[in-house]
Amino acid sequence: MLSVRGVYKTFNAGTVNEKTALRNINLTLEEGDFVTLIGGNGSGKSTLLNCIAGVHAVDEGSIIIENVEVTRLSEYKRAELLGRVFQDPMVGTAANMGIEENLALAYRRGKKRGLKWGITHKERELYKELLKPLDLGLENRLGVKVGLLSGGQRQALTLLMATLRKPKLLLLDEHTAALDPKTAAKVLELTDKFIKESRLTTLMVTHNMRDAIRYGNRLIMMHDGSILLDIKGETKQQLTVEDLLQRFGKASGEQFANDRALLS
Repeated sequence: MLSVRGVYKTFNAGTVNEKTALRNINLTLEEGDFVTLIGGNGSGKSTLLNCIAGVHAVDEGSIIIENVEVTRLSEYKRAELLGRVFQDPMVGTAANMGIEENLALAYRRGKKRGLKWGITHKERELYKELLKPLDLGLENRLGVKVGLLSGGQRQALTLLMATLRKPKLLLLDEHTAALDPKTAAKVLELTDKFIKESRLTTLMVTHNMRDAIRYGNRLIMMHDGSILLDIKGETKQQLTVEDLLQRFGKASGEQFANDRALLS
């Protein structure tokens, strides 16, 4: 489903600010894999997601999604294969448009568009049914502008929009980091529900070690631009934060230094 081979990425090459963000990344995700990705600040987590999504061009290597070579494709061309939810709840939706209009944009993505924009009664009923499981009352507020929603409501809506057309690959970049703990837990529960129901192949960056351990069937830890640990199966099921820190120290020769991850 996803194949990343020999990927390197350096920012500001040849200057005093040169920073190698990715070093020979090799990663394969099988269909239905739900991979949590964790690491300290500057470990390369978000850079890897952005390279997969086409935000950053890679210096070397290749990226293949669903047997499609996307390494040199632009970001908008890769969007047909991807669903994305960002850390900022303000990204991923059109604030000046209503809930139903945002859903219509996601629902009609990839379909042929005629001259009629109007949302049909059938579509409106579908959107209500899709919104009900969120348990946020949004099914009764279809005409409300998205910019008036809370961060949690908006992130839940963005998640629904990103998974509506069942993308080949779902990318989640710390999508609960800007939310309060209660709301973050709710959005994570919805995330897990959507992924399991549609068997979505997913790569989720998180700063929270407990969430990285609890969710998904596979955990990857990055350090200094490289994949340091790749834990799956029964080993992951029995993993604890203490175990993860011990494994990190043994593999890196360093102590994990990220208060945000340790205190979450």
